[in-house]
Amino acid sequence: MSLHDPAWLDRMYNNRELVPEHPAFFERWAAESAAVREALGAKVDLRYGQGPGETLDVIPAPQPGAPVLVFIHGGYWRALDKSEHSFVARPFHARGACVVLPNYALCPGTPEAPVGIGDIALQMVRALEWTWRHVAAHGGDPSRITVAGHSAGGHLAAMMLGCDWRAVAPDLPADLVRNALSISGLHDLRPIQHTPFLAPALKLTDEDALRLSPALWPAPRRGTLYTVVGGGESAEFLRQNELIRDAWGAERVPVCEALAGLNHFSVLDTLADPAARLHALAVELLEA
Repeated sequence: MSLHDPAWLDRMYNNRELVPEHPAFFERWAAESAAVREALGAKVDLRYGQGPGETLDVIPAPQPGAPVLVFIHGGYWRALDKSEHSFVARPFHARGACVVLPNYALCPGTPEAPVGIGDIALQMVRALEWTWRHVAAHGGDPSRITVAGHSAGGHLAAMMLGCDWRAVAPDLPADLVRNALSISGLHDLRPIQHTPFLAPALKLTDEDALRLSPALWPAPRRGTLYTVVGGGESAEFLRQNELIRDAWGAERVPVCEALAGLNHFSVLDTLADPAARLHALAVELLEA
């Protein structure tokens, strides 16, 4: 099927239509996340910049010198919030990690302050720079940062692994992000550009789609990316999962898996399940 067939693209990428029970996931995530923030003493709404959405939450590490997991939420760059995703932190905190959950401005923004995916990517660069500079105050080791993200967040996590950190600020280490995990990530934005239910909010141009697709970049010179998708997701999400490994190679992307029986939302639940394959993969990256 053509990647320019609008009806087919909507079927492939509209996960809320593919998983009719999605509201139950969102409700449970929000409730569990509120409980986690209270139980683990989260520091909420810390500013990493002065722009809209430029806040983050930190779940401090139990002891200093801990590995750092930065988790970027999904929502097609236009929905959801960090406050609905704190639930992922509990098992990593139990292993001694510091967890950082950044927010970002949502597309399309306002007529006065429009927001595009490129703007959000730069916000995540600022959030990671803040993390490197400040996470030690929360028990994290700035030399041990792993970035994970779900869906749109998976796209952003891959971008952060490929970021030229020395160009951001000369004192930043080239390997500021040591490893990344893309969960149901979107690595080529060209089909997204033509997907009817997304196009009005994202407003991607041809130049944007090329510039902001990590699968169209050269492979990063350092770091490791794991890419995972639910085995029950659409053919396009399965293809997007494999695409980044095909583009960057098995040396840079040694794990590329579809996890049987999981949809676009249930796959994220398994990140927070210590008995699950996805959680084990995240721990491998975090503790490498």
